[in-house]
Amino acid sequence: MTRLRFAFAATALVAALGAAGAQAQSRAQDATGAAAQDWPPTYTMYGTPGLIELPSAISAPDGQIGLTLGGYALDQFSTFTFQITPRLSGSFRYSRMDDFAGRDTITNFDRSFDMQFRLLDEGTWRPAVAVGLRDFIGTGLFTSEYVVATKNLTDRLRVTGGIGWGRLGTYNGFDNPLGALSDKFDTRPERDFGVGGEVEFGQFFRGDAALFGGVEYRMTDALTLTAEYSSDDYARERRRGTFDSATPVNLGLTYMPRPGYQLSAYALHGTEIGANVTFTIDPKSRPAPSGLESAPIPVAVRAQGTAAARTWDRAILPEATLRTALAQALATEGITLDAMDLRDRSIRLRYTNTRYRAQAQAMGRIARILTQALPPSIETFVLEPMARGIPLSATTLMRSDIEALENAPDAAWTSFTRAQFADAGSQDGLVDVPDPAPAFQWGIAPFTELALFDGDGPVRADFGIEASARYRIRPNLVLEGALRQRLYGDREDGAVAPSTLPTVRRTNAQFGATDRIGVDYLTLTHYGRPAADLYSRVSVGYLERMYGGISTELLWKPVDSRLALGAEVNFVSQRDVDLGFGFQDDPALTNILTGHVSGYYDFQNGFQAQVDVGRYLAGDYGATFALDRTFDNGWKVGAYFTLTDVPFDDFGEGSFDKGIRLSIPTDWILGQPTRDTTDVSLSSLTRDGGARLDLDGRLYDVVRDGHVPELADGWGRFWR
Repeated sequence: MTRLRFAFAATALVAALGAAGAQAQSRAQDATGAAAQDWPPTYTMYGTPGLIELPSAISAPDGQIGLTLGGYALDQFSTFTFQITPRLSGSFRYSRMDDFAGRDTITNFDRSFDMQFRLLDEGTWRPAVAVGLRDFIGTGLFTSEYVVATKNLTDRLRVTGGIGWGRLGTYNGFDNPLGALSDKFDTRPERDFGVGGEVEFGQFFRGDAALFGGVEYRMTDALTLTAEYSSDDYARERRRGTFDSATPVNLGLTYMPRPGYQLSAYALHGTEIGANVTFTIDPKSRPAPSGLESAPIPVAVRAQGTAAARTWDRAILPEATLRTALAQALATEGITLDAMDLRDRSIRLRYTNTRYRAQAQAMGRIARILTQALPPSIETFVLEPMARGIPLSATTLMRSDIEALENAPDAAWTSFTRAQFADAGSQDGLVDVPDPAPAFQWGIAPFTELALFDGDGPVRADFGIEASARYRIRPNLVLEGALRQRLYGDREDGAVAPSTLPTVRRTNAQFGATDRIGVDYLTLTHYGRPAADLYSRVSVGYLERMYGGISTELLWKPVDSRLALGAEVNFVSQRDVDLGFGFQDDPALTNILTGHVSGYYDFQNGFQAQVDVGRYLAGDYGATFALDRTFDNGWKVGAYFTLTDVPFDDFGEGSFDKGIRLSIPTDWILGQPTRDTTDVSLSSLTRDGGARLDLDGRLYDVVRDGHVPELADGWGRFWR
């Protein structure tokens, strides 16, 4: 087909969408109205919002996470999709392809990433328009680019049309219309993926293009019928004799009985049957019903005139008695009272919040208790949260504000504007309160450790028993460790790819893969405040499963600043594989000096960026870039990548380190307050280039939730 014929086809497609939109106006007030918006997107076989195989311009709700298992007889896909912003989505896919080289041959496993950006919102006459990249990092087996438009004609009928390149430009393709801009667009270069993992910018939107489209009809609120015309002719599969396409038309039926999951079945190209199941999670909401956590005690309002008292009778209510009573009352809320400075008109508390994920919620609970327990003369509350034994900040609240605002409209915002924030004060005047919790604590629990998305298999796992112990020498000086006994596992069976780099991470699955008890970690850690706005950490011992030595860190982080700067220096050696007390003999794995300077920035819209520049475990130099989105209820979703001076070929499969990370707050699941989280990392591969120490308790993560940007984000929970 010539460019002229393409222009005619594209014009006809847009005209058809516009005409259909005009007709829809007589049946619906606005295609972007409530009915259309209540129609959630369906997820494709590839795990992205769309039709069956093809994308659409419909975006998932902001922040939604989709987990999809789909495919057909020979190809299966596991996909994680995140709606990063209202317009931008990203996906990580792990694919299994049977008979990859032809009938009855090998099985291949592949990792890929997608991105889609919605350029235009749907309007009264205008369709939503999006541009996307499919499998733009990796081996390129499904690589394609597209521009797609979608229009809701009624609250039951939705149409999609688009143009695709790459794999989506292989059925009934035509000359690239972008060739009118430059003849560079006429030909699509062959993809030389090498070890994979690279972005082939030179292929984007080049070569032949093809049209695709489809229709979705919502028969009921739970059932959607889909028909699509696919521009993917499965050229690679047909050449290898593993796929036969009789028609470009696919048919599908999606069952969505309630929000949170959907089931789909497909008839693909007249020759195959496919299916998928998608689970969706909205991090902005919570599955547990409200009201599971205990209600806070009411604010005690002082009798008229008593607030003017200048002091109280210490003979009737001694300070020691008051300290004991406050410590006991706070303990019922999971708050440890560490120190207190009690005066005639003010009180300053240092405390450790062990229960509430948001420090602001702990502050609200403390303020309520203080109104109940303190003499009427005390008007000023200064609350200083602590973490790892170091004070983080000082929040000053006026008791009269607490009394006046408990039931006031917009109480959260008003109380935040009246609060005063500063760095924590000095030790002067503070009286330490003995911690009733034992200094030595221990526990035994089962453990499960997964290795996901290995190049030779999707899941490997170890199971066993872990005994952990912790001895608090001082609040900021802690000795802790864990012993592990593996009972069953196969993580070590994964392939170890060859590399010219020192083996600093590739063999991680072999550590602890024995029948004997091993020391998972054993560290002595000290946290400090060497100066205003400065925090320090020194850790000594078996720092993690693979390395032991010393790790030091310094962080500059003013209380009200969105910017933080840090530096970390480590001197370590690789441990023995059996997790005993010995170290490796290889000179390349001993006496390793590694370190980074780091910058952190909180954009105060839920996004935090981090850049680490320095020397990695394999002796390579480079930088790690990370972007995380944190939701008010504690969910965190992020992505990272590392580029160093290691050539991609030397790095090995994947070319460079990259991945997706999740942090799921336990209180989101249970509905009960707790600071526990479950952390998951979806990384493409574990390699030696760009490898860092796996340390717990780095300073920025310890400090940030007690500072103003994080307090502001969580202040909506102050009165809860």
